[in-house]
Amino acid sequence: MPTIDVVIELSRDACLAHYEGRVGQVMAHSLDGRCVVFPAEALRRVVTQDGVHGRFRLTFSDTGRFVAIERIA
Repeated sequence: MPTIDVVIELSRDACLAHYEGRVGQVMAHSLDGRCVVFPAEALRRVVTQDGVHGRFRLTFSDTGRFVAIERIA
């Protein structure tokens, strides 16, 4: 399955907007400069009290649908 490594920097308040459903998608930039859009509900797996900060690996199906998100070093 294809993967893309991205940097996500979202404050606690920005994450709250996603959590409350006011925002349905997240836009992030990959480490190689591409713009990537994925479902905001994916953030629930990686959000902390401070928001979402760091590098993450997004996994997509062969048809381009979001599958998973994981924190990377």
